[in-house]
Amino acid sequence: MERQSGTAAADEVERFAALAEAWWDEEGGFAPLHRINPLRTAFIREQLLAHFGLDASNNTPLAGLSLLDIGCGGGILSEPMARLGARVTGIDAAERNIAIASAHAGELGLEIEYACQLPEELADQGKNFDVVLNMEVMEHVADLDAFVQASAGLVAPGGATVIATLNRSLKSLALAKIGAEYVLRWLPRGTHDWRKFVKPEELKTHLGRAGFKIGQLKGMTYNPFSTEWRLSEDTEVNYLVFAIRG
Repeated sequence: MERQSGTAAADEVERFAALAEAWWDEEGGFAPLHRINPLRTAFIREQLLAHFGLDASNNTPLAGLSLLDIGCGGGILSEPMARLGARVTGIDAAERNIAIASAHAGELGLEIEYACQLPEELADQGKNFDVVLNMEVMEHVADLDAFVQASAGLVAPGGATVIATLNRSLKSLALAKIGAEYVLRWLPRGTHDWRKFVKPEELKTHLGRAGFKIGQLKGMTYNPFSTEWRLSEDTEVNYLVFAIRG
């Protein structure tokens, strides 16, 4: 059963559920996420090592940390976090995504707890985690403020959240919407609604109201010649946020 209430937008859930079988096809509909995943993973690792004072030389430097991956999809980011030693829980509003993620992790012998749940449901249960990831999710939810508040409540005091999303700018309209979906066809048409993209200052306001302080704000830019993503100061399209709960 797909979750289509609360902060989950029914049309968004249905769209990604229909693509569920393609999650682990690196040349399929989720190819852009596979390409950006090494950069996301490195950013998360670096920020968490610094914030929690962890040993970078350890093969599993995130051992001891509980981590929640909201909107985990097929688990393409949950799995690297588990390999880094974190105790990972992945939730998604689409049951098909959870089935794919669970099966893939099982095949590789990775212990990841997956569930078809919404963040507000976990919050109502009083759950909290050292780290909460919201990666490429906020531009798809039904109620951004409610989603941020629910997600924020899942972060333990002194814990951190890492967010990746898209800026609502003319540049992102040209590149992330028109270019990615209609020109380059990296993504299926209709994947994004540009009106739901989130400006960094808007996100800062939401996080501030939830008791978070921004630690890092970085852009992610794509080099078409090297076909690689890198961190930059350009936050006009894709950007990453590391924020700490007081």
